[in-house]
Amino acid sequence: MKRNWSLYPYILWMVVFTIVPILMVLYYSLVEAGGGFSLTLSHYARVFEPLYLSVIWRSILLALVSTVICLLLGYPVAMILASSPAKQQFSLIVLFVVPMWMNFLARTYAWMSLLETNGIINTFLGFFGIEPLSMLYTSGAVVLGMVYNYLPFMVFPIFTVLRKLDPSLLEAAEDLGANPLKTFMKVIFPLSLPGVLSGITMVFMPAVTTFVISQLLGGGQFTLIGNLIQQQYLRTYDWGFGSSLSIILMIIILLSMGLISRSNTNEEGGIL
Repeated sequence: MKRNWSLYPYILWMVVFTIVPILMVLYYSLVEAGGGFSLTLSHYARVFEPLYLSVIWRSILLALVSTVICLLLGYPVAMILASSPAKQQFSLIVLFVVPMWMNFLARTYAWMSLLETNGIINTFLGFFGIEPLSMLYTSGAVVLGMVYNYLPFMVFPIFTVLRKLDPSLLEAAEDLGANPLKTFMKVIFPLSLPGVLSGITMVFMPAVTTFVISQLLGGGQFTLIGNLIQQQYLRTYDWGFGSSLSIILMIIILLSMGLISRSNTNEEGGIL
């Protein structure tokens, strides 16, 4: 049997930069704070304390809200891109992607200058006699930051699927008397579900693990699980507890991906 030597660099990369770090995180989550090889589940027991469960729940809730908003905003944008002529389509994609070329931190700091009490938005509202609004350091600001940064991850998977739809299917639906709404509900949306589920995965995962957005736009008042993990590693140096939080977060993400993958399989089977 002929060996495919081109796979070995990839396997080496996966072992060194994926498997080994995961095993190290798992090791630190199972040993005592003092080191050694004495196994313990005390770090995991702390994760299920009410204080930390509330942080996990807040992280999942804000990530879900951000994902839903990204879907509601991203699907129409993807449809507009997919239905545009080729020349306009390229220009629209470039305009949509250009802001993402800016550094992630710079984009988040820009929203701070927009949302702060003396920021651009409140200054503009002041011209109309409207009192300054408290927008920064709120859960709404955190969700806004997530939606702004992760919206392209929802748009492009859906756009890719919609662009490949057979126009004859839409023509057949119209010939059978389906109105635009029924065509969308019965033909377009079911066939675009693979892109929708892929977009949900690509938005939910970074949203539930983020710590920069919540730290800058939330002002430390909305601690998410990403912030909690960062604090354990860089401030309190409690690597055991930080590792156990990381493992729990990894399990949450894997379960979410499994549910989404199963839903995708069921939907494809139903369509077929």
